[in-house]
Amino acid sequence: MFQTDKSLQGAIEQLYSDHRGWLYGWLRRKLGCAHHAEDLTQDTFLKVMLSRDALSGMRTPKAFLTTTAQHLLIDRARRQMIEQRYLAELAAMAESCPGYPSPEQILETLQALELISIMLESLPPRPRQAFLMHYLEDMPQSTIAEALGVSTRMVRKYLVQALLHCQTAFPDHA
Repeated sequence: MFQTDKSLQGAIEQLYSDHRGWLYGWLRRKLGCAHHAEDLTQDTFLKVMLSRDALSGMRTPKAFLTTTAQHLLIDRARRQMIEQRYLAELAAMAESCPGYPSPEQILETLQALELISIMLESLPPRPRQAFLMHYLEDMPQSTIAEALGVSTRMVRKYLVQALLHCQTAFPDHA
């Protein structure tokens, strides 16, 4: 069994060394891209290696490699076509969704978040924590009061303090 594996390995190495350059050149001309040609060359030899029976019955290596590579090219084209259709469908769905933000809306949102972040950094810890718990974690004021160990009335003061700070820090954005 070990001898069979050695002879198979030798046959694969011989096939690779004899035909790799030629197959790569053929694929490069066909694809017009060195990187894709390199990938497909390796995929072709991998497919041949995985098909042990193919090596034993191979009479014309170039024809066999060409056929194998053409099948891989067809598979690749099918995958690309499916991927392009899928991406086009996703883009169409995204554009038709009323809640889908435009790039401008995304930029405005990011800028607003940056401003809020700057504002929060300049707040004292308790008002900042109350603001985050209420507006980000959607916690009721009573739960925030328990968590901070203060009254609900104090939590309201913290929230007002945070909102007033935000308004005074950025009057153009209020």
